[in-house]
Amino acid sequence: MIQWAMASHDLITLDPDILGGTPVFVGTRVPVKTMSEYLENSYSLGELLECFPSVGRELACKVLERSEFALLTAA
Repeated sequence: MIQWAMASHDLITLDPDILGGTPVFVGTRVPVKTMSEYLENSYSLGELLECFPSVGRELACKVLERSEFALLTAA
């Protein structure tokens, strides 16, 4: 069984006062979708983190891990 070090709300914030409720990395105003767009366009995770230093490597990796888990366990 996989145990998560962080709960979902510790990774992503949905708040109507922050970018109209767009899911953002917790503690930032960086939309989570930005990471997907960067990776889809062949940018590295390092390049994303350079452009958005408020998103820490650990946070970005946890979101990727959680996304992978959700995709692989979807019924």
